[in-house]
Amino acid sequence: MALKLKTKVALGVGFLFTLLLLVGGVGFYYFNMISLESRDVLKDNNKSVEYGRKMLDALNTWEKERGVARKVFEENLTAQENNVTEKGELDVTHALDYDYNAFLQHDDSMPLQLALQKNISRIIQINLNAINTKNDVSQKAVENAKVIIFTIITFCLLIGFTFIVNFPGLIANPIIKLTEGIRAIANKNYSQRIHLQRSDEFGELAKAFNDMAEQLDAYEHSNLARIMFEKKRAETVINSLKDASIGIDKNGTVLFANQQALQLLNMKEADVVGHAQADIQKRNDLFRFLTNEENGMPFKIVVNDKENYFTKEQIDIQQEQEVMGHVLILKNITPYKELDVAKTNFIATISHELKTPLASSDFSLRLLEDERIGQLTAEQKELVQSLKDDNQRLLRILSELLDLSQVESGKIQLTLQPVPVNDIINKALAAVQNAAREKNIQIKQQLADKLPVVQADAEKAVWIINNFLTNAIRYSAQNDHIMVKASHHNAGYIEIGVQDFGIGIDASLQQKVFDRFYRVPGIHEKKGTGLGLAISKDFADAMEGEIGVESTVGKGSYFFCRFKVATPV
Repeated sequence: MALKLKTKVALGVGFLFTLLLLVGGVGFYYFNMISLESRDVLKDNNKSVEYGRKMLDALNTWEKERGVARKVFEENLTAQENNVTEKGELDVTHALDYDYNAFLQHDDSMPLQLALQKNISRIIQINLNAINTKNDVSQKAVENAKVIIFTIITFCLLIGFTFIVNFPGLIANPIIKLTEGIRAIANKNYSQRIHLQRSDEFGELAKAFNDMAEQLDAYEHSNLARIMFEKKRAETVINSLKDASIGIDKNGTVLFANQQALQLLNMKEADVVGHAQADIQKRNDLFRFLTNEENGMPFKIVVNDKENYFTKEQIDIQQEQEVMGHVLILKNITPYKELDVAKTNFIATISHELKTPLASSDFSLRLLEDERIGQLTAEQKELVQSLKDDNQRLLRILSELLDLSQVESGKIQLTLQPVPVNDIINKALAAVQNAAREKNIQIKQQLADKLPVVQADAEKAVWIINNFLTNAIRYSAQNDHIMVKASHHNAGYIEIGVQDFGIGIDASLQQKVFDRFYRVPGIHEKKGTGLGLAISKDFADAMEGEIGVESTVGKGSYFFCRFKVATPV
């Protein structure tokens, strides 16, 4: 089974590591052995010599200090009896003990004292001889260890040197051949091949290189007429596109631009195709806008003295997960824009026309409730009240549609002026008192002290907060409460918000609530047009404010609007 390059490298490193462990292990073994032998020499034999010398000193002072000398002699004799390590030392130690007991019984006989000194000298001599013998053994072990370690180190050095000389070639030689092959391919020598008789990664790389060179060689010698035909066909397809299209590669060079795009740019093909987009940007404002602007909002282009509206779409061209360039497509939405304007005008007209009869019917319903006209039965009063509720709902929907048409037409009329925050909140609260009273909902206030005035249209600002309050009351339970808050958001804005404790909104749906006609799924039973928050957002944007929501399902929602602080005059 062929070894992979990764395995070979791992084995090589492992081999060097094994040599290192071998040298270190042998050296540690011998040095440890010598250390232990030397320690034994100092530990056992030197102690016996020291005991013997102390006993001789005690005998020499026996006559002068008998009590102290006897104590010293007996302590060292006991220690010697527990430290017998050499051959013959035990017999001499027993004889010493025997003679000492006899010496004590015969009243310090001089012959027995000489016998004691003789035995002690024999013990000392035995241990001195052992020290010399062990020292010779240690020296021989050191010499043997030097020879063995030197032999192993020499062997490892030879093997390591051979490995260092040959192993880099295992990697470097194939890389050199691959480098030569790549240079040949770069010079369009597609007949170049790499021959490596290996089964590892380099062998696979050489095979892949040869396959690539073969494909490039086949491509180089392919039918040029067929390539030109495909090029012409691609150009025909591009020019047949109804939408203006411009292709740009990853280096910023314009690859193509169809006739519709050239007409919008008011440029010739020779001045666009093949040129760098940076150069074209300097000469054409529209091209600079198309290549730099990332906003996908519709924009207007005047063509033949007529306003046309377009949207830009950018499509990335990818090849093997790499972006090779992109195509800019301009879609003409002028017909849709005209229809949208017509729709807005129609809504505005219908809403305005319907408000008059609805207002009249509302007046008539109020007259029916007047007792001077006549008494109504309970059922008739219930029917009149139902008609009044439906009438008010229709009037509210029409008002929202009129506001929507005003927003869409771009004719929002703002009267920006310094407005106290308390005035906005109080007017909004006054408009919802009846609705809150019907559901027995308590409205609490949490306002910061000394809030500065804000720059806003008073009517539009009250409309936004009123919409927040209306929604909070609508989605709160009976006998619940809501909170109106006002605080400093940062140095330039004041935040006014309404917190309810109702059903809440899922995080994935929170940004959609500001879209037109959008209503949160699952709560359709709550009556609403889906326009209020969308119009509020348009009003806030027109006043250069910010609008948003923070909500947790089951815990309620907090809708807020941030107004700019009025600049002192």
